[in-house]
Amino acid sequence: MANTTPDGIRSFRIDIPQAQLDDLHARLAATRWPDELPGVGWSRGVPVAYLRDLAEYWRTTYDWRTHEAALNAHPQYVTTIDGQNIHFLHVRSPRADATPLMLLHGWPGSVVDFLDVIGPLSDPTAHGGDPADAFHLVIPSLPGFAFSTPLSGPGMGTARMAGALTQLMAHLGYARYGVQGYDTGSWVAPEMGKQSPDNVIGVHVNAVITFPVGAEGEMDGLTEAEQRRWQRMQNFNDGYLQCNSKRPQTVAYALTDSPAGQLAWIVEKFKEFTDPEDALPEASIPRDRILTEASLYWLTATAASAAQVYYEEISANTWSEAAADNWDDARAVDDTGWSDGQADWTSGTRGTVPTAVLLSTQDVTVRRWAERDHNIVRWAELDRGGHFLAMEAPELLVSDVREFFNEVP
Repeated sequence: MANTTPDGIRSFRIDIPQAQLDDLHARLAATRWPDELPGVGWSRGVPVAYLRDLAEYWRTTYDWRTHEAALNAHPQYVTTIDGQNIHFLHVRSPRADATPLMLLHGWPGSVVDFLDVIGPLSDPTAHGGDPADAFHLVIPSLPGFAFSTPLSGPGMGTARMAGALTQLMAHLGYARYGVQGYDTGSWVAPEMGKQSPDNVIGVHVNAVITFPVGAEGEMDGLTEAEQRRWQRMQNFNDGYLQCNSKRPQTVAYALTDSPAGQLAWIVEKFKEFTDPEDALPEASIPRDRILTEASLYWLTATAASAAQVYYEEISANTWSEAAADNWDDARAVDDTGWSDGQADWTSGTRGTVPTAVLLSTQDVTVRRWAERDHNIVRWAELDRGGHFLAMEAPELLVSDVREFFNEVP
């Protein structure tokens, strides 16, 4: 629900009707479970026994209202920019001169990702830190995700997302600010810097997507770690990526109708992308936090709209056809890079905004390719923590963000 204010930014509070929660529980109880081959474990997808246990916990033990209240403890707002609804948390620091910072999530994440870093970043004094390290935080739901819906139409790729979010910061009165992101956010954050280099003081990404472009010598002399990252990318089980990028609407019928299906679709990514990869996902992220992520997708029915960014950035780009044929010669068909309105991943104008890259154990970034496309001034590699760093090792993310923004002018 929302209350309109004169400036067009409306206060917002999450209030899921009880009927939706009752429906979720009834659907979970009536799940039609598939058979599975004996002894295959996680090798062919989420095991039935594991998912049945998790779904039963979701139905009988998990309390959405507790986690809804935790989200509502932070000020939330919605606004409309160029016809697109944008939902966001806006947590002002007690320190008036704090640096404004936007935090950007990915898929299958949400604003829930950042709950453990909001306090340390916005009020470091209360968390044993230096008051000079304070940030005013703006944490949007990316267009198509959660309450930033419905999508205003096709074409909402990362470039349009970036444009909308730079406008949001302007509407909030922030002329100079930083941006931090991972996953989809690591596409959007650098694009914000490219579009508004006079406003974005620095871009921090825990990982960044990098690809070879077919340039002579670009594969020569890769370090052992870089070779592993490149091999990991080539061997990656990208079934979800293929579905999201090519048929987001078709797969969404099952995900929107079956909470067990939505849960399996999401929890598999938490299993694959957390550290250690061979452990269950709740070894890295609390079970209730994972279920809050799944609940948000389910309760907002955003399986289709949240997947659309993959379609816009992969299937709609000329790069994807070349990449599908030959990763080693993955380059855009023309000299200008991406089609109009799309983010520029592998060619074109190099970013000028100072950029920090923080790599976890699950990342696939190759430094030389990242430096080709971005003005990287800080590079750090972690020996623990996975893809969902804000939830897995929030203290590591907070520390690196503080150090980077202390270094930028």
